[in-house]
Amino acid sequence: MAEPHASAALPLYLQVAAALRDDLTGRRVAPGSRLPSERSLVDRFRVNRQTVRSALRLLRDEGLVVTDRRGTYAADADAASGCSGPVLAPGLLEFPSGGGGRDRPAEAVLTWEAAPAETAGLLGLPPGESSLVHRQRVFGADGSVERHAVSRFSRYALTEVPELGRYRRPEARVGRRPDLRLLYHWMHRAGLRLTRRESIGVRAPAAAACLTVHREVYDQHGHVLEVTDIRFAPESAPLTYEFTG
Repeated sequence: MAEPHASAALPLYLQVAAALRDDLTGRRVAPGSRLPSERSLVDRFRVNRQTVRSALRLLRDEGLVVTDRRGTYAADADAASGCSGPVLAPGLLEFPSGGGGRDRPAEAVLTWEAAPAETAGLLGLPPGESSLVHRQRVFGADGSVERHAVSRFSRYALTEVPELGRYRRPEARVGRRPDLRLLYHWMHRAGLRLTRRESIGVRAPAAAACLTVHREVYDQHGHVLEVTDIRFAPESAPLTYEFTG
């Protein structure tokens, strides 16, 4: 692509959407103004027409653009302010802990297990009911664990997001490396508009201090979709989360 915006591992239409989203939210394309033609966008990003159409469809779903027989236009300010929630920004492209880590080894595993009582309540699960759990460890150059993330998903999330729901089947969780990097895009594609609430703290156990992040993800109706706890080693790099809206 002429303007790579995100990881090359992401689908091209998401990279195109991210670049156009920056143009729209940064007002480089004024509200009500017409976007360049599909042919112009194909030339700009060096992708095919279907990739451009998929990117524009995502931006329409987010309420950032509107399309009629004359072309595609940046949504008016009033219409954009009426969107049901924040849109995905480049910093939110990857689950579970944002960008970075691609140059360091990582391992992930999916299990089906009961949540602790306090987390089960958040997820709307009866005590003892099992749900999908994603664990990821990212390693430093010396082989030590730089961060460890544990994510638990609600029954509602598994029902509403088809790509996530397939992991209900045991054969989908066994014998392969789970790849949930596009989870938040799957949620967006399912019509869910996300709110992330995060609390950051420091724990000082006997062995070593660590930074912790507790994340809760809700949709526009207040349903809990995901609860994640991330523990960072003291020497690991800082983590930045980003929303635009």
